Amino acid sequence: MKSNITISYDPDADVLSWDVASKARISHATEMGNVIVHFTEKNLPVLIEVLEASKLVKQSTQKIRQRSLQKSLRPA
Repeated sequence: MKSNITISYDPDADVLSWDVASKARISHATEMGNVIVHFTEKNLPVLIEVLEASKLVKQSTQKIRQRSLQKSLRPA
């Protein structure tokens, strides 16, 4: 299976999607919190969706800023 990853964001639904195998047929999906992973019959990931994506981005950005600030405040 050739991998052409496509990343897209739907602002109306607030969903971030990684299409990791667009030509593969989805057999089933597993939901883990705000993440849904769609798989083929052979359990290969096809599509990964992050629900409420803006919250994830906001939290990640805050943590990155905190770590950056902590590093800059450490004594040399």
